[in-house]
Amino acid sequence: MNSIHIIKASRDPKFRDLQTLGQDIHTDWFGTPLAAPARLLFWISEERLHFLIQAPVGPGLSHPDSAPSQYRAGLWKYDVAEFFLSDPDSGRYLEFNLAPNGAWWSCGFSSPRQASPGEPSAIPDVETHSKQEGDSWFAQASLPLLWLREHYHFGESSKINATFILGSPRQIFLTAAPPGDGEPDFHRPQEFLRGEFISPA
Repeated sequence: MNSIHIIKASRDPKFRDLQTLGQDIHTDWFGTPLAAPARLLFWISEERLHFLIQAPVGPGLSHPDSAPSQYRAGLWKYDVAEFFLSDPDSGRYLEFNLAPNGAWWSCGFSSPRQASPGEPSAIPDVETHSKQEGDSWFAQASLPLLWLREHYHFGESSKINATFILGSPRQIFLTAAPPGDGEPDFHRPQEFLRGEFISPA
């Protein structure tokens, strides 16, 4: 995909919106086709940014020490959906992780894999929920827009990426942005995609 859609609407999103407004990832990092696509959706309503995903490799395996809706490091060692958001002014970027059980983690970076001073730290007022359904797991996170604007100047000039780590312990890696050469590496802010703000049809 050339850009990541960010839906602007007055109502809050539902998981069913993934089917009509979500964007799909059809292959893993190495170009191997998935049996079913992973699906992602970014959505703005009122003063919240929502990140919704459907992961087709399930049931998802969450970090064994994580708890629903709680902040926990190390989620990427198991199944996780992630998004990355870069600051168009400073070049800093945010990593946000969301596990199958709704556990989450966040960290700010000054440069690739170099945590900013005081990081990692939890974003205030994050809400999450998740569910398992058939061979998929679904998860949603809601973050305060004001915080994202103050700390990462989130807006029309922002660049963003969504990624997945699935199938633990035999992990596969997915990215909405074009994959690079070599082993999977999601910390490539120069490859993040333009956020395209659109209204639902």
